[in-house]
Amino acid sequence: MLKLNNLLYRFSIMKVVTYSHARNALKSVLDEVVRDADVAIISRRDAGGDAVVMSLDYYNSLVETLHLLSTPANAEALARAIRQDQAGQSQPRALIDIDDGG
Repeated sequence: MLKLNNLLYRFSIMKVVTYSHARNALKSVLDEVVRDADVAIISRRDAGGDAVVMSLDYYNSLVETLHLLSTPANAEALARAIRQDQAGQSQPRALIDIDDGG
């Protein structure tokens, strides 16, 4: 079964910046996470916890992944489809154009 930890492991190398740097260079921090589809951890030395900055696209991707893996049956179906694709058992399919009525 697919595990969320397995998916997140691929993205475990994240940029860490200090709060002071993020404050002084906010535009460049935001530009970088959007451009690289990555996240930046803002480290706050004297505060109760750190924060994460990511692009909206990256966030939406994570939320979609969580939704797709939210039930064991769906997670297993996705894992099976990935195994079949990796084994060369997948076939390309034409997409349905919903503007043409199906």
